[in-house]
Amino acid sequence: MRALMVQGTTSDAGKSTLVAGLARLLQRRGIAVAPFKPQNMALNSAVTEDGGEIGRAQALQAQAAGLVPHTDMNPVLLKPSSDTGAQVIIQGRALGNMQALDYHAYKATAKAAVLESFTRLSNQYQCVLVEGAGSPAEINLRENDIANMGFAEAVDCPVIIIADIDKGGVFAHLVGTLALLSPSEQALVKGFVINRFRGDIALLQPGLDWLEQRTGKPVLGVVPYLHDLYLDAEDAISTAQVKGEQQLNVVVPVLPRISNHTDFDPLRLHPSVNLQFVSVRDELPPCDLVILPGSKNVRADLQQLQLNNWQTKLDKHLRYGGKLLGICGGLQMLGKRIDDSMGVEDTAGSIDGFGYCDYVTELTGQKSLLNVQGSFSLNGAGEASARTGRFSGYEIHCGNSYGPAFDSPASVTRHAPFTIAPDTLDGQPRPEGVVSDDGQILATYIHGLFDAPEALSALLHWAGLDREANTDFDLQTHREAQLNRLADTLEQHLSDTWLSELMAGGETAAP
Repeated sequence: MRALMVQGTTSDAGKSTLVAGLARLLQRRGIAVAPFKPQNMALNSAVTEDGGEIGRAQALQAQAAGLVPHTDMNPVLLKPSSDTGAQVIIQGRALGNMQALDYHAYKATAKAAVLESFTRLSNQYQCVLVEGAGSPAEINLRENDIANMGFAEAVDCPVIIIADIDKGGVFAHLVGTLALLSPSEQALVKGFVINRFRGDIALLQPGLDWLEQRTGKPVLGVVPYLHDLYLDAEDAISTAQVKGEQQLNVVVPVLPRISNHTDFDPLRLHPSVNLQFVSVRDELPPCDLVILPGSKNVRADLQQLQLNNWQTKLDKHLRYGGKLLGICGGLQMLGKRIDDSMGVEDTAGSIDGFGYCDYVTELTGQKSLLNVQGSFSLNGAGEASARTGRFSGYEIHCGNSYGPAFDSPASVTRHAPFTIAPDTLDGQPRPEGVVSDDGQILATYIHGLFDAPEALSALLHWAGLDREANTDFDLQTHREAQLNRLADTLEQHLSDTWLSELMAGGETAAP
């Protein structure tokens, strides 16, 4: 069994990116490799082949390794619903909400699931690339740690530490992190990687020599700053965009508990779309389309929108002919009411929605986790004929919506914009989503709709993008190109000796 763990001096040091790049590099060399993150705290998630839920970054790393995502790749996922509480997901299944102190005590139990999943992966693959979380030097979180050195020591896994030089203070970050580890933990550290370097490497060399002399650990590589590298974000919202002749203006309010904002990556990367993320406290700028995104605490986020006068803002937007799309939690907000009598996401209670669509939502403890595909039928702006095609995506939501806008599948009066292909339960196609009578408002539970080229083109056309500017964009093709670019860069800038040892499946050795 071969394993390597990537830990970082800080969050966003480049752990997820380095694991994805190494996974693609090993996969291209014919090595059976799998990603693994013991514990992840993120609101961007994906539905796995085995019907569970894992962090979005691990789904990307699985793609880099040429694999279908599996719950063993991220056995503990924490989805924050407040500043002190989160939904705890173990091996893809939600256990419920826990406060921070309660989860801290629960970690000893969670460790068993972590080790079980790791053992299964290590028995199936030649190499397991493990990603840490945050920093291993968080002194207050060391007890019962399962995310960083606690895991590494439990399985005797070699570790490399990555730091982001673009943040500044890279030598202090690396020396300080190493100094705060115990002697046995320090012994597991095989070297450092410096990430996002710009400039002449000759000017950095004296610092690298000092670092190696001071710590006794080698620098395994200096990775350059990769401009315009667009990969799925683990949690933080990325606002970087491809520049082009942008003709369609799209606005997404950044909800306090926004989830699965990777839905909008294809919009960021489309040369004809200008995507703006705005604070709920900001004014709504003139735009063609407003998208209400998913949320991990729908009632609390809806309340923030209402307190900041978004009802008036959306009313005005619609009066001027703008389009409005609600995805998952955004769908629930567009209805008449959201009931949470069981306190699924927060304290029990109800809240009135924006009332644009005739349905109510009842949150329940059972979470829908589905990968879906099917067909769509959408009328473009000013057109009577519908654009049709195929889509794929996934559903992650608690509760159900019901009312006149969600008639039974047998209804002949309902026009559902999407039809989910027959499933294995009843063999019947399922209508999905709601469109208003005037065609201005669209609501759906489906995440990832923009990922499919046909659906992306149709949705942009519905929102008002001119057909000639509606160029094809395929997110999967784009991801593949970015992963290969990343792997090429690592192959060029990481130690040849160390990479050879890693690829040979022998002991992790310093150059």
